Formats: sequence, C-alpha cells, structure tokens
Amino acid sequence: MSKRPAWWLLILAKIWPITWVSARATQSKIIGPIVKKTMLPFFSKKNLNITYLPINITVAPSSTPIPLLIVEAIIKRSAHRVIIKRCTCRDAKKCREHPIDYGCLLMGEGAKEIDARIADHVTINDAIAHLHKCIAEGLIPMVGRVKIDNLIWGVKDTGKLLTMCFCCRCCCTILNSGKYLPAGAAASIVRLQGVTITVDSNVCIGCGTCIDECFMDAIRISNGTAVHNDAICKGCGRCAYVCPHNATSLSISNVDAAVKEIYSRIAQYIQYE
Repeated sequence: MSKRPAWWLLILAKIWPITWVSARATQSKIIGPIVKKTMLPFFSKKNLNITYLPINITVAPSSTPIPLLIVEAIIKRSAHRVIIKRCTCRDAKKCREHPIDYGCLLMGEGAKEIDARIADHVTINDAIAHLHKCIAEGLIPMVGRVKIDNLIWGVKDTGKLLTMCFCCRCCCTILNSGKYLPAGAAASIVRLQGVTITVDSNVCIGCGTCIDECFMDAIRISNGTAVHNDAICKGCGRCAYVCPHNATSLSISNVDAAVKEIYSRIAQYIQYE
C-alpha cells in the first residue's frame, strides 16, 4: 500500500498550477526549447497515451452515450478500482462549475496500492455509478496511460495502472494547455477511431463559440461557417456540446471497431484486467 496522507491532496492542489505554467512556457523563445525537452519524455510515447471520449455521440437505437458503452466495459473487466476523493485540477482552480469531489477513477492491479486516505476503493457498481454521475454533469471522460500518475498516487510502475479522468473545460490541465503541447506530446492524445465532426452550414452563423472552447485550436471561421482541422482535432466533442445553435454534430462510423481499437491500444501500454 502506498503512503499518501489525506493532506497530500491539498498539497497537489497547491503545486498543480506549475503544470499550467510549464505548458505555456513551451511557447517562450528563451526557455521554450528547454521546457519541451524536459517535459516531452513524460508526456509522449509509452508514458502518455490517452483518448477523450465525446459525450455527444450516442448509439442508435438505444441512444447509449459512447463513454458509457466503452467505459462500463473497461470497469467490468478491471482488476480493481479506486475513486480519488478530490479532482486536483478543479481543486487547484477552486472550480465553481463542477463538483470538486468528482475525482479520477484509477483501475488495475496497481490501484490496490493507492492509500485509502486519498481514494475510495470501490465495487464495480460503485465505479459505474460514479461514471454515470460524471457524464450527467457534462464532464468529458479521458482514458489511457498516464505514467506520472504512478508517482502522484504512489504506485509502483509495473504497467498495471489505468487512468480515467472526468475533465471539465474550465479546469483540466490538458484541456487548457493542449494547443501549447509539443508535437510529440500532442500526438499522445489519440482521437477515438471513426469519429466525424459535421457542421451544418445552413445552421452555423459563425458565432465563434466553438473556437473559444476548442483546446487544440482546431477550428476557424471560413465564409461564415466553422471549419475543423481534422489533423489536430482530438474529437472531444466539446464544440458540439457548447454550440448554441446545434449546428455541430458528431458521429462514429463503426462503434465495434472503435471499441476494439481503444482496448488493443490500452493493452499495449497498460494491463488493467
């Protein structure tokens, strides 16, 4: 069992702003190259491989949201599950939009090591209930390998810890810093396979709401209509969620293929069963 007292969560919230500063510092001509070289090993390749699951996509005819379809299956197959008692990102920013106690879900054998003073060790049903609660709140699930979490939560890095965060656009470190990440780190944020974003030019008025919300700067206005750059878009679905005119929609070409791809990709980096 790791040793992380309850006050460890308070310490994390105090030092977490360093992550925001570091990401933006990559844009500096003076210290940017040094910061990029330092942070890249921690946020690329086998040390970081994550996917945001868009809450806007549903599966006909049952209208089951994609995150529930994928994440429930992962939870049921996981060897162990804990829910961190406080979200560090929201805690650090004193979030007023979403509950601070909607924390990350950690899964796999490694999760057994996490100190019960900072996390609740839960059943499958408890974890699924937490998932549904976070989705209903409008939070964006992020799932994958985050090696730095082994250090944060005091877990030996044996490749058996799967991270699932429930992110808000207002506080999440990556959702506020994605556009500043070096190319190698940005590539570690993998778009869910088969996701397509469509903008109805007859409905879109070019208000720019989606531009302000896109964490990768992947949207621009062209001829009065929002246009997405698929090369850098991560398919989080936030643009469709905030569009005041319902002009943007998301779809997925093959749900089974997407589920298979994310399972196989996770398996390359982490053993959570």
